[in-house]
Amino acid sequence: MSKVLIINGHQYYPFSEGKLNASLVEKAVTLLQAKGHETRVVVMSESIDVEEQLAHHQWADVVIFQSPVNWMGVTWSFKKYMDEVYTAGMGGALCNGDGRTSDSPKLNYGTGGTLSNTKYMMSLTFNAPSESFDNKDEFFEGKSVDDLLFPMHMNFKFFDMKPLPTFACFDVMKNADVENDLNRFERHINTYF
Repeated sequence: MSKVLIINGHQYYPFSEGKLNASLVEKAVTLLQAKGHETRVVVMSESIDVEEQLAHHQWADVVIFQSPVNWMGVTWSFKKYMDEVYTAGMGGALCNGDGRTSDSPKLNYGTGGTLSNTKYMMSLTFNAPSESFDNKDEFFEGKSVDDLLFPMHMNFKFFDMKPLPTFACFDVMKNADVENDLNRFERHINTYF
């Protein structure tokens, strides 16, 4: 069985307490452990030790990034986590620099990743309804969830991690369907783990 690191990137706001993200993390832990997977959970509200986080990433076969999407990206606390942990990982823990050499400084950018055997999955919560995506007449102009989160995919590709299909909950603030979201999430986890 695999070792799964789950990172809850939720940032508390008075209008968004993070209950759904916490429920998805709890559901993932329950489902994965029942299948024999080992799990570790990191929460942005806790104190972060950079070396410990690098060790978690090196330990993991799969990393699940659970996060709300705020202002078309991840929360500021998760961005801070990436700035601190991922930058520290450039010395070999997550990648050997950016992959370029002094002999060929224009080639091979983004090929220094050391997590070649690690997969990742993004699990996201949106205020936007699902109908806003993949429809050229709606707000995202035909773009998908993965198009919107392209920079996150590139971050993980930088470490040579391989993607699992993204999971998303939509319209969570104005038209939530938590029971259905949790059922869909269970099917998603059972399909890919």
